[in-house]
Amino acid sequence: MSEYSSLLSDLSENITNEDLDQLKSACKEDITEDQSNTITSSKEWFNYLEKNEKLAQDNLSYIEHIFEISRRPDLLTRVIEYRTTVLKISEDDEIDTKLTRIPSAKKYKDIIRQPSEDEIIKLAPPPKKV
Repeated sequence: MSEYSSLLSDLSENITNEDLDQLKSACKEDITEDQSNTITSSKEWFNYLEKNEKLAQDNLSYIEHIFEISRRPDLLTRVIEYRTTVLKISEDDEIDTKLTRIPSAKKYKDIIRQPSEDEIIKLAPPPKKV
């Protein structure tokens, strides 16, 4: 079993039917209601995402986003762990795709940057108690 297959299997084991409904709901822009009704297991959901080019062995950003908005940090952590250990892609390397996971954010990709030292507001220390 490949490490990618192992990751999907591990994720599947930790997704209940209730979780699956929530994940499908988070994907409603990409999965029609009819298609969503035919997906009855997390393995079918992963297969659907792969067939529709939303998920691949070297492209996990879509499910990272879905797990993030579905408030499943446990699943998100597993995916990030796979990405950093198996694919050797760190958070810094991933910054471009992280900012463009959502199609509407792509237009902002070139203008998002880190502030310079001069632009950072420095706060004064709190007053000392007398």
